[in-house]
Amino acid sequence: MDTAPTTTQGPDEPDGPSTTAAAPPAAGNDRFSTLQSSAEFGELRRAQRSFAFPLTIAFVSWYLLYVLLSNYAGDFMGTTVLGNINVAFVLGLAQFLTTFLIAWWYSRHAAAKLDPKAEALRARLEAEERAA
Repeated sequence: MDTAPTTTQGPDEPDGPSTTAAAPPAAGNDRFSTLQSSAEFGELRRAQRSFAFPLTIAFVSWYLLYVLLSNYAGDFMGTTVLGNINVAFVLGLAQFLTTFLIAWWYSRHAAAKLDPKAEALRARLEAEERAA
């Protein structure tokens, strides 16, 4: 008796044969691996990480300081600065200000340092693709 193979499909899987694209050829993977191990790519990654990681650590530390002060230094945070404005309100607004400043600073850094390097790598990879 011939029986068709059974498959189990999840609720999000379409009925019928798979429509996913085939894996790229091994030569394409070699180009990407070569590019990823190149000095230029390492320099791009270092430039991004040397900016992003310290700023992330600084901002998370600043945020945690705000939370800790809010929890354990109520008298200090309740100190009136001007009228009905207290230290907690000023520091809370400073959280928003620093978020926008960091985003602005990163966009300038990316435009000046990261984007030109990434564009050069992309152009090189596309040139190699056309040559192949």
